[in-house]
Amino acid sequence: MVGCWKRSETSLEDPQCMHCGPIDSSRFPHRVFWGSLTATVLIIIIALIVSGKVALQPETESSLQVVRITVPDAPAALINQSALVDKHNNIVTYYVTSQTNHTSTVLFDINHGLICYKPDDQDTCFLRQMETSDYENMHVLLNESQQQMSQVWLVGNETQRHTEFLGVLAGSHVKASTLQEPLHTLCQQGPVYWTRKADGPKERLIYFCIDICFPSNICVSVCFYYLPE
Repeated sequence: MVGCWKRSETSLEDPQCMHCGPIDSSRFPHRVFWGSLTATVLIIIIALIVSGKVALQPETESSLQVVRITVPDAPAALINQSALVDKHNNIVTYYVTSQTNHTSTVLFDINHGLICYKPDDQDTCFLRQMETSDYENMHVLLNESQQQMSQVWLVGNETQRHTEFLGVLAGSHVKASTLQEPLHTLCQQGPVYWTRKADGPKERLIYFCIDICFPSNICVSVCFYYLPE
């Protein structure tokens, strides 16, 4: 009986030693380390995403500025124009209001070297390539916006005025779907035509004119007429 009892004690002690003995402590610190590292990496990623979104919003908002240009046109008459300057995308959009309260849109896409004219009373867009003088005028506007100039007054007797004639190439229809933004959005509702500089209409009627003034004390009256096909 004693021998049997001792064997039972031994059989009871063996499993107790198997499960309750000293635990291998080398695994636990590794798990804690990798768990802490993973949590730290996730926190850093989330912080970068949040800070990136917060940083982009002020940059986008600050890249847009409206510059108002006022120039005397006649005694007791003023020409008021607004230029929306998008420094981030290198785009300047003019809103030109005529004396009959019609507002035409003139968009300068500096990156693609294009100017788009869109009269207020129609959906047609007219395109032409930018020239050296156009880039110079746009750079002046970009500099004005960088200096936080929101209002520009031109001196009437010092303002240079001249007229440009653009012939509309009726046979050069452009699909609006082929235009990149923001021209696509501006012109998607109507036809688009290429234009080219000309000496002026010969026995042809002027279609319409848009007067545009720049902070460099230059005002240009851009007049359009149709060229023969």
